Amino acid sequence: MPQDPLHDSLLAWFRAPKRPLLIIAGPCVIEQSATNDLIASTLHEACTALKLPLVFKASFDKANRSSIKSKRGLGIDRGLAELARIRDAFRVPVTTDIHDPAQASLAARSVDMLQIPAFLCRQTDLLVAAAETKIPVNVKKGQFMSPAEMKNVLDKLKEGGCDFPMLTERGTFFGYNRLVNDFIGVGDMMELGAPVCFDATHSTQLPGGGGTATAGRPERVPLLAKSAVAAGVDAIFLECHPKPSESASDAATIQPLSEIPALLRTLVAIRQAIVSHS
Repeated sequence: MPQDPLHDSLLAWFRAPKRPLLIIAGPCVIEQSATNDLIASTLHEACTALKLPLVFKASFDKANRSSIKSKRGLGIDRGLAELARIRDAFRVPVTTDIHDPAQASLAARSVDMLQIPAFLCRQTDLLVAAAETKIPVNVKKGQFMSPAEMKNVLDKLKEGGCDFPMLTERGTFFGYNRLVNDFIGVGDMMELGAPVCFDATHSTQLPGGGGTATAGRPERVPLLAKSAVAAGVDAIFLECHPKPSESASDAATIQPLSEIPALLRTLVAIRQAIVSHS
């Protein structure tokens, strides 16, 4: 990724001693261009009004779907081209996840931050390949991992040359088909030194709870997002769609796009209250 104002603005956020709340949001998987534009424009307008930095997120491929028949996305070439188009059209940094070391350098030419899926957070070759791109890398904590184990992830990124790591909490397995969030653990992860993001949408998943699809509790997303901001996280991850039931992926947890601006206003108010009393 060549240096430019958008990319530099994201690096400035990582370097800031007091970071404003970062919003990482978008559809789960890249949708049709008209839908992507509606999501991006709504997010951009809401975040601009609230002076919140925004990173647009969408996946070019979802390699970990519950069923082999599930939709996976546009693929890397078309997907990265669409992300680059959104980046240019709305002047907003973009991110996507990668699943294979060979994808890292190719994706890094089009996006401002790479995302490592939770199930792959221990894959050394993938982490090192992402780190070697020299752009920020956001690693989702595995549902099977303790917060303390994420120090090993940070060490791998550091050894690979990544100066801008981020860790994301997205729930921990609690028996079958259930995730829980441990906010003591979130605090422990915040002490590891890297910015911490809270994934409010995936944290409400009921993995495998729908048989050939993941079920969820989408009504609890606002509750978790507000709790995470109150806990002091650096960023919030939200997936949204104008018609959640028609989303190509994660329809069980993705949030209605129309409700995101109001939620962001609430999160800003909580953040301001925390900062003013710290």
